[in-house]
Amino acid sequence: MTYSTLDNVQLSGKTVLLRAGFDVPIIDGKVHDTARIDAVLPTMKKILDDGGALIIMAHQGRPTEAREPDMSQRPLIPVLEKLLGVPVQFADHCCDEKTKLQAHNLQPGEVLLLENLRYEPAEKSKDQSERDAMGKALADLADIYVNDAFSNSHRDHASMTSVPKYIPGYLGLNIQKELEGLSHVHDNPKKPVTLIISGAKIETKVPVIRQFLEKGDNILVGGCIANTLIAARGFDIGVSKWDEAYLTLAQELMLASESPENATIHIPRDVVVSSTPQDHAIKIDIPVEDIEGDMGIFDIGAVTVERYKKIIAESGTIVWNGPMGLYEINSFSHASKRIAEAIAEATASGATSIVGGGDTLDFHERYEYPMDVYTFVSTAGGAMLDYISGKKLPALEVLAQK
Repeated sequence: MTYSTLDNVQLSGKTVLLRAGFDVPIIDGKVHDTARIDAVLPTMKKILDDGGALIIMAHQGRPTEAREPDMSQRPLIPVLEKLLGVPVQFADHCCDEKTKLQAHNLQPGEVLLLENLRYEPAEKSKDQSERDAMGKALADLADIYVNDAFSNSHRDHASMTSVPKYIPGYLGLNIQKELEGLSHVHDNPKKPVTLIISGAKIETKVPVIRQFLEKGDNILVGGCIANTLIAARGFDIGVSKWDEAYLTLAQELMLASESPENATIHIPRDVVVSSTPQDHAIKIDIPVEDIEGDMGIFDIGAVTVERYKKIIAESGTIVWNGPMGLYEINSFSHASKRIAEAIAEATASGATSIVGGGDTLDFHERYEYPMDVYTFVSTAGGAMLDYISGKKLPALEVLAQK
């Protein structure tokens, strides 16, 4: 599919509305990780260097009320000013009349940051007419729309799919980089293809698991997904977190995995359990059939790790989304560390490796594991999985050239 890009667009004298995918961690009013801002920096600089005025819009968290102060975009101002080297104006609302006046007064080389898009209920409204009305109001701020929020491109939100209905829309440089990197999996991947996947809810990972069942060779599971599959096999999982509502679905996935035409889902044979998820708590590595009582699963076990490492070493393409255990606690991060090392070794030996997802990236930063050892690192989670599983991303579809 061919998309409209910034390669042949005249930006000089234009006001550009950039949808960024920041959603950065903010603690006590300060940004604590600028990775997602850094990823969009080339696009922001191109717009300014080419003589455009820049309006930046993004969301922060999932506010349950209209305007939760700790989810404001205002703390991003000093970060953006340092990176861009210019003052950054701020709009208290993303698309009211005052903001419209600020936008229309913006001069080439100037920057305006809009308040959290999700403060507006219409941004995520299920009513398309409401989303389109907000999209029209946002489009009235600028001449050109640029989407560089790959991490949110699987969402049919006003700022993602409605705005380009009213003004010309283009892909940003970071999205182009994402699509190029993910093409290693999306287009003719080297065999065998191995998916390593974890997460809290099996429901959100079912589409990619089903896709890899048909096109992949191995699916290695961890986290609550593994717990649900262990329970689906009839084992007691104690007090472990799992997705009880999807027990039948888990059983269907395992049944499909038994077909010789489909990929094999590898379920942990042993796990690390404890009665409490604390760093200094007593923990033991036991076979899954020995789980009982107040035991909780917080990581995959050593035997399973060795099985997974062997599969990884024999793989031609590896996709990793989600640490294997409760990685935030060091005692339960060991399997994820061994998996990271195994993927790095496989990559060095010629395999193609794609790593992504917020928790996966946080794991690497938390334990200072390098990410330049992989073929490609995606800033996205759900959008990355949707794209490589073959699903159409609404925010990209609307920018596709007809």
